[in-house]
Amino acid sequence: MSQTREFIIRTEDIRPEEVLSFYVRTERDDQLVAMLKGPTPLVIEGSRGTGKSLLLRVCEQEQLSSLSEEGVLPVYVSFVKSSLLHTNDPLQFQHWMLARLSSRILRTLYSIGLLGRGLGAARVLAGDGDGSAGEPTRLEKVVQDFENSFKNPGTQIDTSAIPDVEDFRDSIQDLCAELGLRRINILFDEAAHIFRPEQQRQFFTLFRDLRSPYMTCNAAVYPGVTAYGATFEAAHDARIESLHREVTDPGYRDQMREIIYRQADSDLQKDIERNGENFDALAFAVSGNPRLLLKTVALAPKLRSGEVQSAIKEFYRSNIWSEHSGLAERYAGHRALIDWGRKFVEETIVNDAIRKNESWKADGKSERTCFFWVHRDAPEAVKEALRLLTYTGVVSKLDSGVVATRREIGTRYSINIGCLASPSSNPITFISDLRKGLSIKRFTEYGANYSVFGELVAEVGSTVEADTSQIINQLLQRSVEVLDLTRHQKDALISIGIDNIGKTLASNESVFQKAHYIGPKRSRKIMNVATSAVLEYLSG
Repeated sequence: MSQTREFIIRTEDIRPEEVLSFYVRTERDDQLVAMLKGPTPLVIEGSRGTGKSLLLRVCEQEQLSSLSEEGVLPVYVSFVKSSLLHTNDPLQFQHWMLARLSSRILRTLYSIGLLGRGLGAARVLAGDGDGSAGEPTRLEKVVQDFENSFKNPGTQIDTSAIPDVEDFRDSIQDLCAELGLRRINILFDEAAHIFRPEQQRQFFTLFRDLRSPYMTCNAAVYPGVTAYGATFEAAHDARIESLHREVTDPGYRDQMREIIYRQADSDLQKDIERNGENFDALAFAVSGNPRLLLKTVALAPKLRSGEVQSAIKEFYRSNIWSEHSGLAERYAGHRALIDWGRKFVEETIVNDAIRKNESWKADGKSERTCFFWVHRDAPEAVKEALRLLTYTGVVSKLDSGVVATRREIGTRYSINIGCLASPSSNPITFISDLRKGLSIKRFTEYGANYSVFGELVAEVGSTVEADTSQIINQLLQRSVEVLDLTRHQKDALISIGIDNIGKTLASNESVFQKAHYIGPKRSRKIMNVATSAVLEYLSG
């Protein structure tokens, strides 16, 4: 099935000044944005596509608009290129992070006209220079050298211009004093490469050490695969909040509809009105994930029943599982956990939930479930497998300390509704029946000694931390078919000889213009979308 509609599915592809026009306000999202604006560091955990980046950008735009009144400068910093670092420096991520953060602060100040070239307090952030005449500063050049190091692994980079943490904090204090700012609010997106735990540990150590009355750090991270390290204490160093949209919330359907309306033409809006139940099936199938909604609506151009049934079956039987299984290629040493997690969901959790719902339906009961519970004393390997499932959004962790049968304590999860509905011969009817009686109080329980847990413990052995530097060349040789692009975008790349990830990363606008019917404006758009997809793929 081909996609005939194209939506913007990544915040990276939205111009920052247009972000607010894509933002669909909810009480929870507004609450998180308010926390991001505050002086207490915040870490937002959310699966891929749940809207973490959008919230960071919304915070940025709202604080920029109130800068003259509030005196708080937001600085958005994306670390998506951290996957490209391949030098001999054991502290390469810490050095790159400080250099990139310095560069982003200066660029933000210059862009809004708050800082002129040569201001004394800025010299440390420039690497003891001022970037005069529009030339890159010393630290900007260091950032570029680090980000190009994937081309020549083992590159030696001069880091002498990078300030240490204490000098950096002093510089921020001086800048705030000279510019009349109360505070600088850092918004870290793609906080650290998820398949490099050593990067994550370095990030959170710096995250903690950078905190001062003059600077607050916030970050967006993935659940399940984030390593905070031994020196970072969530209770003291930051507030950690989950971004998860509950399908049981009264306003859930309207929010999902409004997300599509923000990008829909009049024909699509009419199709949604005519085929409301079909659209609702797609909206509930995504279990609160806006990106999955945009993708699946694109697979059902007119929202007719047949299209929607096929979209649900195709996407949740194939696409979402391909993404999860693909983790095994990059998450070295965890293949057994990844494969077992898929098997556990498909063969046990989904089937148990379906049987339970069918039994209740046959007995005339209204209750339905997509929830399950795992005992707190279940093997650590099982918990790790479930954490990996939360990364791709197949499973969502809802709450811990939940009391089940015989007063046992455990963690409650939900299954992605699309995965639950895809085996059905009529997913639309299945989802309609499910959502009318869905109750979080009803869940399947898996005790500490559940039989299939033993299979994983015996199979998994020891896990090994990922080292993407060992497989980066292999990933760069992979076909563009693995990228999260539309069929049209992939065909455009292939038509001009860009058939693998490495070529995509090395291309520029002039190369993209060689494709038929693609001018300068469209080539720039396709290049940006393709580059974003490559960096997202490399970072997980």
